[in-house]
Amino acid sequence: MINHLRLFFCVCICMLSSVMFAQDYTVSGRVVDSNNNPIEFANVVILTELDGDYLKGTSTDDTGFFNLINLSETTFYIKISYLGFEDFQQKIILTGHLDIKTIVLNEIPDSLDEVTIIAKKPTITRKSDRLIFNVENTALIEGSTLSVLKNTPGIIVSEGTINIKSAPAIVYINNRRVQLTSDELITLLESAPANSIKSVEVITNPPASYDADSGSVINIIMSKNLVTGYRGSVFTNYTQGVFPRYNAGTSHYFKNNKVNLNLNYSYTKNKINREQDDTVNFLDSANDIEEIWTSNINRNTWTETHNLNLNFDYYINDNNTLSLTSTGLYTPYYKYQINNNTNITDENYVFQERFTADNLSRDNKYNIGTDLIFRHDFENSANLTFNAHYTIYDYERDQNVLTNTYDENNLFSGDSEFNSISNQKTNIVTGKIDYSLPINESSSFGVGVKYSNINTDSDITRLDIVGGSEVINTANTDAFKYDEKVFAAYSNYAKSWDKWELNIGLRVEQSNIEGESLTMNEMNTQDYLDWFPNASVSHQILEDLSINANYKRSIARPSYTDLNPFTLFLNENTIVLGNPNLVPTYYDHFKIGTDFLKYFTIEAYYINYDGDIVELPRQNNSTNMVAYTPTNLDKKVEYGFDFQFIYSPTNIWDLYFLTSFYNFSEEADFGEGFVEQDQWSNYSILSNSFSFLKDQSLSASLTFTWIGKNLQQFQTVENRLVSELSLSKTVFNKKGVISLSVEDFFDLQNYETSTRYLNQSNSSFIDLDSRYIKLGFRYKFGNTKLSTNERTTSAEERERLKDLN
Repeated sequence: MINHLRLFFCVCICMLSSVMFAQDYTVSGRVVDSNNNPIEFANVVILTELDGDYLKGTSTDDTGFFNLINLSETTFYIKISYLGFEDFQQKIILTGHLDIKTIVLNEIPDSLDEVTIIAKKPTITRKSDRLIFNVENTALIEGSTLSVLKNTPGIIVSEGTINIKSAPAIVYINNRRVQLTSDELITLLESAPANSIKSVEVITNPPASYDADSGSVINIIMSKNLVTGYRGSVFTNYTQGVFPRYNAGTSHYFKNNKVNLNLNYSYTKNKINREQDDTVNFLDSANDIEEIWTSNINRNTWTETHNLNLNFDYYINDNNTLSLTSTGLYTPYYKYQINNNTNITDENYVFQERFTADNLSRDNKYNIGTDLIFRHDFENSANLTFNAHYTIYDYERDQNVLTNTYDENNLFSGDSEFNSISNQKTNIVTGKIDYSLPINESSSFGVGVKYSNINTDSDITRLDIVGGSEVINTANTDAFKYDEKVFAAYSNYAKSWDKWELNIGLRVEQSNIEGESLTMNEMNTQDYLDWFPNASVSHQILEDLSINANYKRSIARPSYTDLNPFTLFLNENTIVLGNPNLVPTYYDHFKIGTDFLKYFTIEAYYINYDGDIVELPRQNNSTNMVAYTPTNLDKKVEYGFDFQFIYSPTNIWDLYFLTSFYNFSEEADFGEGFVEQDQWSNYSILSNSFSFLKDQSLSASLTFTWIGKNLQQFQTVENRLVSELSLSKTVFNKKGVISLSVEDFFDLQNYETSTRYLNQSNSSFIDLDSRYIKLGFRYKFGNTKLSTNERTTSAEERERLKDLN
């Protein structure tokens, strides 16, 4: 024990001595290729003069800049390296702050032998505002992009949603927002191969350059083309869940001194099953059980989807680049079938009657978004970017609902049937101008403006089947027009000095919204000006001890269909009802944390939701109907503590562990009374990655995620355990990859929800189609030493596109 204390005090004294006598000099510079294009993520390390041992290191940012701080007056070597380029090394005698200016890395000639990329383990980097999960060349990238997100710490992927713990996340690819609805986004990420992913950033405090509704962001960073030439690949996957699923596609990449072209296509054919058991206790005026409705619901969804992504860069000259990006999703076949059998009993479970409700829907939709981008790089390393975006979205649904009723003797007593036709057309036009200025080697400034206009026309027509003929039901037929204009401006400043890093920003947005129900003759108008500040600061106290804190204010606007007041019938007793009186939600997010002893991180956070928008199932005990209605809560608060541990027990095994204890509280006045609920919960993830064989050509990833009992929208959601195993093996001289993944092998991903407040009493058990085994193969051809540069660009407003349910 005494020896341990001595060692501890010796280490403390050494740390204090180094802090007291260090000169805190800096070395900075910019790394570019022969065409003066910045090289991002280049390794910059300092080696000792005598034996070449590692002293300190960093990597370049997206503009090619690097900054090494806290250096003493000494002599050393600086080494800069990046895959596909020759290393740069130079001896430096440091006597003060040094700016090396611009370092040009030369490409390795194409005539060299193929570069062998050895599989490696995923690593995790913590910053004050984000977590970076590096997955390039690991077993995870042989699966789907969605699978990578499921294995990323802090991200929860459930049916139709992607959350950072409990908060909905906005998904970006290469800092550009994905331009699809939430359901389409899940489809896209599930069908898109992950082999081009470099890293995933979980950003809890996005800078002011992100839109104000980007409260929590998942930014997928794709690898970039390194040398000129052509590279391609083809892939296919077979997945066996309840039903088989198929996915295939191809990717092509070409680069020379003038152009950079990426073209990606994938085709997916799925049939997804879902079983659900619902119980609704309809109550009398004294809130005693009057009737019990027990439903068994089977849902099957058939889809055929085509995804196409095009990215084209034209380098006009050393200072000007023109880019065209387009993402298209086309679903020519979508079939959605619900078979519902409901038994009705009294409070003593004595059978009274039953009904079946069959819902068959067929959809046709397409979603195409295109960006035209011009970037000018100034001689002082500043840059100016112009971005014009256009989205066209078209959605049609034909629905048939047939209800058969049976009496207390289980004999047929009657039926009802109706058809409905729903349409939604959306056009989005945006324009952005961004200016970025590196002030010096330790600070930068950014400013920008944006205008967006969203125009949506939607309508629904209900046709009741009477005597074999269709009759328009005018009470449930409506048309809705929505127009939204948002003007935004932002500024952002970043500074690093000594052992401090500071990032502050301010964004202002003016929103003008008009929603008009033509049939109901209702008009909703909203005009509001809002300010959205954000700030983050970090301080390196000792070599293995740092602290950080950040704050961000953000907004969540209602989705277009949530504001549409018309009623969509899933069956005669279950409806989805819009709310034209919804107002935006405002978030205030505070966080403070510390990194210590190299492997550990502890954080505390607090989030206040002002007017959180939730879709609540509300049962009407008089009409025996359940309506899913979006509502603004009066108050919602989340706070908690996160503990993280990152360690490598051996040179072939990486381990990551995160556990979070957090509390949710929700308050609302529903007219019948005031409701307040709160719940403590735990979210934990244990991730393991392994590399096997001498050449590390066999990789494995094993992840367990525990989601404890928690509160969501006044519903209590019971415990879940998510499990996934991924394996990959390179074949055919590194040109082919065979992959195998298994999910939910413990069958604990299904969950139960319950609602108990005021006159609401219902529960559900949801059996997801989450247990599957997936086998895939990918083959690369062409110049296989190229890394990809896949990018998806999008307008921020598209996240709020939402399919009719």
